[in-house]
Amino acid sequence: MSAEMDALATQAKANEDAEASAVNLLNSLSAQVAATAGDKAASLQLAADLKSSADALGAAIVANTPAA
Repeated sequence: MSAEMDALATQAKANEDAEASAVNLLNSLSAQVAATAGDKAASLQLAADLKSSADALGAAIVANTPAA
């Protein structure tokens, strides 16, 4: 039973870490959007930066996902 509990504890920690990373990401995005409010050029640059980042993430997911 100890191996199962260790596996559960490891997975719980991994989930907590992923959730904390998501919270940090959302807080950072919120701050970036707020910082560009009222500045069209900065807002457009942020949008371009976010698209580039999303494209890179999407490509990494596709490249590293095994075929079914």
